[in-house]
Amino acid sequence: MKKIFIIAAMAIISVAASAQNLKFGYVNYTELVQLMPEMDSVRVQIEAQEKETYETLGAMYEEYQTKAQQFQQKEATWTPAIRDSKLKELQEIEARFQESQQIFQQELQQMQQMLQAPVAEKAQATVTELAKAHGLAFVLEETQMIYIDPAQGVNLTPEARTALNIPEGRTLETLSAELQAKAAAAQGAM
Repeated sequence: MKKIFIIAAMAIISVAASAQNLKFGYVNYTELVQLMPEMDSVRVQIEAQEKETYETLGAMYEEYQTKAQQFQQKEATWTPAIRDSKLKELQEIEARFQESQQIFQQELQQMQQMLQAPVAEKAQATVTELAKAHGLAFVLEETQMIYIDPAQGVNLTPEARTALNIPEGRTLETLSAELQAKAAAAQGAM
C-alpha cells in the first residue's frame, strides 16, 4: 500500500513539475455551439417537427375527449356489454395517446442529437485547430471552471467565434431574447 502511495505521489509531483511549462486555453464551448449560424437551422427543423408532433397528439387527444364525452353522456343508456366495450375502447385510445407521447418525445430527442452532432463537431474541430495554432497543451470549458486567471491562459472564445462566423453582437442573452420573441409571436398567432 505504501508503494502505491509513493508512486502516486511521485506521479503527481512529476505532473506538477512538467505542468509549469504547459500552456492552457479556455473556451465557452456552450456559447459557441448555441450561437453558431448552423444551430439556427437546427432549431427551425426541430421546431417544425415539434409542431407536427403536437398537431398529431392534439388530434389524438381530441379523439379521446370526444369519446370520453360520448361515454359520459350515453353510459346510462347502454347495456353492460356495450358500456364495457366503449370503456375498453376509451382505455385503448388513452394508452395509444400516452405511448405516442413517449415515442414522439424520444424521436424528438434523437433528431435533436442527430442534427446538433455536426454543429458540435465543427465547433470542436475549430477549437482544436486554434489550440494547436497557439501551442496549447489543453483547453478547458470556461463555464465549468471555478477560477481562471486570464493572464495564465489563452481565451479561445473570441477567435473561435470569428472562425465559426458568429455575429459580433450575438450573445446567449440576445439568442434567448430572440427565441422568446419568436415563441411569443407564435403564441399570439394561435
